[in-house]
Amino acid sequence: MWETLQESWGSLLEPLHDPVTLAIPAFLTFLILEWVAARTLEHVEPGPDGRTRPPRGGYEKRDARASISMGLISIATSAAWKVLALVGYSALWVYVAPWHLPADAWYTWVILLLGIDFLWYWYHRMAHRVRLVWATHQAHHSSEYFNYATALRQKWNNSGEIIMWLPLPLIGIPPWMVFVGFSVSLVYQFFVHTERVGRLPRPIEFVFNTPSHHRVHHGSDADYLDRNYAGILIVWDRMFGTFKAEEHRPTYGLTKPVGTYNIWDLQTHEYRAIARDWRTADRLRDKLGYAFGPPGWSPRPAAAQETGAAEETGPETVSSARG
Repeated sequence: MWETLQESWGSLLEPLHDPVTLAIPAFLTFLILEWVAARTLEHVEPGPDGRTRPPRGGYEKRDARASISMGLISIATSAAWKVLALVGYSALWVYVAPWHLPADAWYTWVILLLGIDFLWYWYHRMAHRVRLVWATHQAHHSSEYFNYATALRQKWNNSGEIIMWLPLPLIGIPPWMVFVGFSVSLVYQFFVHTERVGRLPRPIEFVFNTPSHHRVHHGSDADYLDRNYAGILIVWDRMFGTFKAEEHRPTYGLTKPVGTYNIWDLQTHEYRAIARDWRTADRLRDKLGYAFGPPGWSPRPAAAQETGAAEETGPETVSSARG
């Protein structure tokens, strides 16, 4: 196992094995181009509801600075999570996996990328429906702007993803390849965070996650909540009933805005809210609901409990995954 760890770690440190590192110049180039376009082509206009919204593809200095800062810190935090994951993945691959897939075979890479994308869909869906996992993910949705800087507004707690990738070394994929596959997904997803690209040709829109689809995912509008969880392939959303086409410009951000550019508060405020709700709950089922129910979950009203008006199967929940 020690040899596997050394080989895997050496592969991760090799620049050519890290697509995110290779893509950094492209990230910076597109971010600058979009920022220049926002400065020269757009102006703020009231929306149909009278609310003044950011211009399409717009930037706000404090917001962009917060996003980029969170992205830079996430490089360090994700590296720490990778070290922990590498130990677990290597143990599974060496001692549990029934076979070892060759890293130089084309079909191993196909299995890897499809597996990463499929597992990402279910992890991402869980992150919007389980409050403790949502606490790790919500910072990415906290910006009221949708641009390439928003793509860099990454979480610092990657524990959910690390757990979700466990099936990959179990089916024989070399541990270092898991991280390469996820980096490919991250690079792709950077480019869907823009309002500068409209709808693409229909075959592409049908198969792949596109800026149009991902704008819906970042919308806090009631008709856009809990939709389009895709990473690379939108077909998972079509298959599992979570697809929604873009019908109007979304209102970006959380349903309950945090109202701060402090990156620590943006990352941790939901954990604190869970702790407050946990302390105020009297029953164990309510404590568990606040932690593992969907965001916005609340216990049944006392009156409903006394009259039996609520269902016996459990408390009511709020459908919003952006609370």
